Amino acid sequence: MARNYWLMKSEPFKYSWDQFVKDGSTYWDGVRNYEARNNLASMKVDDLALYYHSNQGKEVVGVARITGEAYPDPTTKDDRWVVVDVQPVVPFNRPVTLAEIKADPALPTIALVRRGRLSVISLTATEFRHIMKLGKTSVPRG
Repeated sequence: MARNYWLMKSEPFKYSWDQFVKDGSTYWDGVRNYEARNNLASMKVDDLALYYHSNQGKEVVGVARITGEAYPDPTTKDDRWVVVDVQPVVPFNRPVTLAEIKADPALPTIALVRRGRLSVISLTATEFRHIMKLGKTSVPRG
């Protein structure tokens, strides 16, 4: 089965990569945009997501794995919203900044730039691999 790739944004003062690693896993909650929600609903177990610090830092700092598919968001009674379960996989050896991504000619149509306000973004496999290379990071097998 083909794996999908994503980028998930978190404000580091609300939920940083370091806190995510410390927790070991979490559910991705609080998404209140329909397009981002649809992206969450499309995620499958073993999909990979770049973990992006938004607002402060504005950089990709790690890779997460989807470990549980969409289910109702337990932080709201509104059944339109969903969460997925995620776990950290590997930190980036070198964070990749938004400025680098915007300036990179290999990423001319990346949704991070085109749809910058979305908190959950679909990536192509090529975009995912290229950002991993920029971050001098590889995903462990398995």
